[in-house]
Amino acid sequence: MRYWLTFMLLGWLAAASVAAQETPDYTLRRIRVPILMYHYVSELPADADAYRVDLTIRPSTFQAHLDYLRAEGYTTVSLYDLDRALVNGAPLPAKPVILTFDDGYREHYDFVFPRLRDYGMTGTFFIITDPVESGNPRYVTWGQLQEMAAAGMSIEPHTKTHLDLRNRDYDFLVWEVLGSLQTLQGQLNVPAAMFAYPAGRYDDFTLQILDTMPIQRAVTTQHGVTHTTDNGLELTRLRVNGDLGVSGLVYLLNSAG
Repeated sequence: MRYWLTFMLLGWLAAASVAAQETPDYTLRRIRVPILMYHYVSELPADADAYRVDLTIRPSTFQAHLDYLRAEGYTTVSLYDLDRALVNGAPLPAKPVILTFDDGYREHYDFVFPRLRDYGMTGTFFIITDPVESGNPRYVTWGQLQEMAAAGMSIEPHTKTHLDLRNRDYDFLVWEVLGSLQTLQGQLNVPAAMFAYPAGRYDDFTLQILDTMPIQRAVTTQHGVTHTTDNGLELTRLRVNGDLGVSGLVYLLNSAG
């Protein structure tokens, strides 16, 4: 399987080389677009540890976030919209925002997806593919992801197992990154080309390998809202912590540079 992934990667490299030569616009652009980073959207379980508390936002708070974004005239866009704006100068709405949800937890389908659909919004869901493949009940299913993709949500890879990508060899990185991308494309028939680093952990070698893959943009856990044409594999985001109410969201959106 790993040799097959490497073969596929070589084919993509050739295609990417041709695509790079055909890029229509070489202008370096700098665009301010907040990318909000959510994890759990649920009530806290009784045994929640500090890590779970920090990464969990209650459903009522999440809905209040959506109410605020709609009332203030924000429009949700995708990472593909941002990429087209950075590369080709494609227009974005006056107040764009990207909503991202990491890991592929079941409540992303049970609660987040219906709320986004009700509000006429879209989101980007970064999926750890092995728990979905194994049928882990804490995670979404392929059928649920197919429904979400058909409704306009972006379903993107977050590796196969969510392991730290630092200090890894070539085969490991190809297996985890390209393997998860291929799994999503095969199961959902979607053009997955965005990526999120597990827990934001990567190193220079990770970047070198991703630069050879069919990944258009990758998001980090680094804080910021300004993105440039030439920084495709290190997009910054705004972390939504468990105690972030609407006033905190307002501050987050307006204070980040």
